[in-house]
Amino acid sequence: MTRYLLVKLLEAVVAIWGVVTIVFFVSRILGDPTVLLLPVGAGPEEIANLRTALGLDEPLWQQYLYSLLAMVKGDFGISFQHVRPALDVVLERMPATASLAGLALIFGTLIGAIAGAIAALMRGTVAELVVMIAALLGQATPTFWLGIMLILLFSVELGLLPTGGAGGWENYILPGLTLSVFVSASIARLLRSSLLDIMREDYVRTARAKGLMPRTVFFWHIARNALIPVVTMIGIIAGELLGGSVVIETVFAWPGVGRVIVQAIQAQDFPVIQAGVALVAGIFVVVNLLVDLLYGVLDPRIRRG
Repeated sequence: MTRYLLVKLLEAVVAIWGVVTIVFFVSRILGDPTVLLLPVGAGPEEIANLRTALGLDEPLWQQYLYSLLAMVKGDFGISFQHVRPALDVVLERMPATASLAGLALIFGTLIGAIAGAIAALMRGTVAELVVMIAALLGQATPTFWLGIMLILLFSVELGLLPTGGAGGWENYILPGLTLSVFVSASIARLLRSSLLDIMREDYVRTARAKGLMPRTVFFWHIARNALIPVVTMIGIIAGELLGGSVVIETVFAWPGVGRVIVQAIQAQDFPVIQAGVALVAGIFVVVNLLVDLLYGVLDPRIRRG
C-alpha cells in the first residue's frame, strides 16, 4: 500500500506540473496585461515601468523558472487585479464552490442511484422507459440553457427565487438543481447498465439458487459490484464540481472558483489563472486517489491485487 501511494503521489506531482506548465505558456499568449492595467493613452515609458514591476520584461524561460520555484513554495505571486496573493483570491472562493458542489453531488447521486436501480429492477416496464428518457434528456440538455430557463421561470415569471449570487439557502436552489440534473442523469444511466451486467453473472444465479433472500442478493452481490464504475463516475463529477462549474457559476453569478478563473482570464491576471488551475488540478488528483482507495473497499480482489 505504501508503494502504491508513493507511485500515485509521484503521478500527481507530474500531472500538476504538466498542467501548470501548459497554463503558464498558454496564458502568455493571451496578450500583455499592462494594456488593461494602465489607462488609455499610457506612454511607452509607463508600459515599460509596469512590465518591469510585474516581472514581465524578463525572458519567458526565466519567468517560467522563477514562477515554478515560487509555486513549489506555495507562492503564486500577487494578483494584478486584486493586488494581494493570488492563492488567497482563489481560496476565499473555495467555500462557495464546495458548498454548491456538495449539495449538487449529494442530491444528484441519491436521485440518480434510485432512478438507475428502478430502471434495472423494472426492466421492460413503463417505469424504465420514463427513467431512461428523463436521464437522456438530462444528459443532453446544455446546463447553461437549463439554468437560464430556470431563472426565467422561477425568478422572472414567478418571482419565487433570486436570479443569482450567493446569500441565503434560496440562492442554492436554482444552481444546485441545474447541476443535480446532469449528475443524476449520468449516474442513473451508468448504474442501470452496470446493474444489468452484474445480474447476468453466474455468481448471482448461484446466490439465488442457494435460496438467499432477494434483498441480500441485490445489496451484497449485485449492487456492491455494480458500484465500482459508478464510483469512478462520481469521482470525475466531484472533481469537476469542486474545480468550479464555470458555466453554472457564470450564469448564476456564483462567487466560486470557476468564475474567478474566468474573470482572471478576461483580465489576463496570470497569477490568479495559475493559482486557480493548480488548485483545480490538485482537487482532481486527490479525488481520483480517494476513488482508487475506495475500489479496495468495494472489491477486496482489487485491494489484494
